[in-house]
Amino acid sequence: MSFCSFFGGEVFQNHFEPGIYVCAKCGYELFSSRSKYAHSSPWPAFTETIHADSVAKRPEFNRPEALKVSCGRCGNGLGHEFLNDGPKRGQSRFIFSSSLKFIPKGKETSASQGH
Repeated sequence: MSFCSFFGGEVFQNHFEPGIYVCAKCGYELFSSRSKYAHSSPWPAFTETIHADSVAKRPEFNRPEALKVSCGRCGNGLGHEFLNDGPKRGQSRFIFSSSLKFIPKGKETSASQGH
């Protein structure tokens, strides 16, 4: 289940409703809408994860400024973290091209625990 069209508009790019973004494959909590910010790329951008283990990271081949990011629970590929490229000095920017599902505020617990 993908929430991004590579050649079209990304459904979460300009989406700023309160809630959380979870892995579309396993439902693990990844990002809060509070850490999401407007960015010029067509994909949603975040500054931090909900849990320390929300995502796993590994170096991106031939791109020292980027890390490949996957779900910390199931390993589903999520996107990239761009180091020192966030909205504030020293912050990183997480950008995800697919594999996110949005859970509106107030429905986080029940929806994110299911598959």
